[in-house]
Amino acid sequence: MNTSPLEPASPEELRAWIAGHLDPLEVGAPAEEDVRSDHDLNPGHAPVPAAALTQAAVLIGLVEHPNGLSVILTRRADTLRSHTGQVALPGGRCDPGETPWETALREAREEIGLDPTLVTLAGLSTPYRTGTGFHVTPVVGFIAPGFELTPNPGEVADIFETPFGFLMDPLNHQERQGKTPLGETRRFYAMTWEDRYIWGATAGILRALYARLYGAAIA
Repeated sequence: MNTSPLEPASPEELRAWIAGHLDPLEVGAPAEEDVRSDHDLNPGHAPVPAAALTQAAVLIGLVEHPNGLSVILTRRADTLRSHTGQVALPGGRCDPGETPWETALREAREEIGLDPTLVTLAGLSTPYRTGTGFHVTPVVGFIAPGFELTPNPGEVADIFETPFGFLMDPLNHQERQGKTPLGETRRFYAMTWEDRYIWGATAGILRALYARLYGAAIA
């Protein structure tokens, strides 16, 4: 029987199962069909051309609590110019010459004070292209509990954890729609954990990880 994040397993088995479904860190550019995007739920809208995309990376930090995994998420600062107050994974645009995992670890240190030496990298999840012009590589890493985090007030208003099992349960993946600043109607994934509304690219990235782990077809 295959071990899954929603079934009992030792930490070692769980790590191996998740890592076995990810791309290794040294992987080359994925095939076009292996990339997800905001366009998936909005086929009537033209995607941003690949050549115009800005490379970025985020950290899907899996905290290994005794009662199960959780994912580190943030709420963006209210003073930011874009995506104000939205829930996000730690991350940002890649500096010249950086690998995605170097970017993810650097941004996590800058945004939430996470020591990179506490993260055991597992691999890369499915890249995600946003309607705002970013090609985001999700970097998955395991983190032992007991660390302390400090939000950078210029970027992060709050740091919280959400159970991995909740995020990987398709019953919690909702399709919603809303208006862009230009008045266009767009559909997107959303997941509501307690009073936290996880939506847009962040929800799309987590939905893509679910599909990768469980071999599920998604839009």
